[in-house]
Amino acid sequence: MKPRVAAARVLADLLRHKGSLASSLPAMQERVDEGNEALLRELCYGTMRYYPRLQLIVRKLLDKPLRAKDSDIQALLLLGLYQLDYMRVPDHAAIGETAGAAKALKKNWATGVINAALRRYQREKTTIVAKLGGNPEFQKSHPMWLIDAYRNAWPEQFANMIEANNAHPPLTLRIDTQQQTRDAYLDALREAGIGAKPCLHSACGFTLAKATDPTALPGFDSGLISVQDEAAQLAAPLLDLAPGLRVLDACSAPGGKTGHLLQTEPNLNEVIALDCDERRLSRVQENLSRLNVAASVQKGDATKPHDWWDGAGFDRILLDAPCSATGIVRRQSDIKFLRSAADIDKLSELQNHLLDALWPTLKPGGILLYATCSALPQENRQVVKQFLARTPDCETITIAADWGIAQDVGRQLLQSSDGHDGFYYAKLRKIAK
Repeated sequence: MKPRVAAARVLADLLRHKGSLASSLPAMQERVDEGNEALLRELCYGTMRYYPRLQLIVRKLLDKPLRAKDSDIQALLLLGLYQLDYMRVPDHAAIGETAGAAKALKKNWATGVINAALRRYQREKTTIVAKLGGNPEFQKSHPMWLIDAYRNAWPEQFANMIEANNAHPPLTLRIDTQQQTRDAYLDALREAGIGAKPCLHSACGFTLAKATDPTALPGFDSGLISVQDEAAQLAAPLLDLAPGLRVLDACSAPGGKTGHLLQTEPNLNEVIALDCDERRLSRVQENLSRLNVAASVQKGDATKPHDWWDGAGFDRILLDAPCSATGIVRRQSDIKFLRSAADIDKLSELQNHLLDALWPTLKPGGILLYATCSALPQENRQVVKQFLARTPDCETITIAADWGIAQDVGRQLLQSSDGHDGFYYAKLRKIAK
């Protein structure tokens, strides 16, 4: 399948609210013409990165809106605009190939519509941009609710957060320091002509100067390295792991943090990797197998411990809670389309429920690390403060660190263009009676 046809199919499903790029793209990458997997990914993630801006342009170019059943044609228009404005594709190819893709979608009538709209944009771009220039969604390529949420929460950092969300994410990896030091591995990369620099805050992390296929890097197949952003790499050290502890990774998929726990402390008594999605759990097992580490991979709903918990308390719990992912928009650009302001209250309710459900499974003196990849206080410090107010046997442990911004509870990292993702951590201890 041609890459623009494949991209249109993926984006059409997304526009109909059927799944996400993470769930839809892998299957389509198996169907696209060989050698075009990276182009397909760039077309999909890039188009959704600029969706708020591109959709406003589409509305200017069409005399009347497309029918709901023609979301694939809407997708092609968005794809065409993305190529014209943000890719190094010759204009004639961007227009011709994109318009021609309508035939493969069995909508020959749309070929002329797409061709005319994209050529009109070429001619009238200056005028169209001037008319839309005062629209914040056009300027920043973010939905208005998210612009307001960022600005209200982080007025001083707001501009940098928007810039980071619109940037291509860096490729950051983690090395298993039980096998090799980071410095030795970076030396080996330099000898191979691959540029990389160590992360500032993670002792086992490094970022490549230029993104490449991580599976082709030395040691990937043997589990020496794993793809993981620096912010996520901070979880394992914060848990104060020691030999003999029983650990729960409560929302474990896809398994990156589970693997890091086991690499950080190989002599843990037991690690349970829990998740409610069986398909995603298979990914956890695949990742653990590649890393040559073992955990008890278990299907279960973290809000319902009575269905899976054996009654033996945990010394440590990692709760990387489901959230809005507003700290990793640059990696999941479809969040700009899929999320809404109404989701935040629902997610904070779920996060509170998870804390309440898991707390009884923690031993007295044990530590629960609450984490999200959200940049919004409603899902982070506010959730933890609410939990502290109703949980008398819970106390916070101050996170003394040189990263992030200290909050009244926990620490918040905000996404940066050339650094880590946005992430929040709060460290909670059960008071021993």
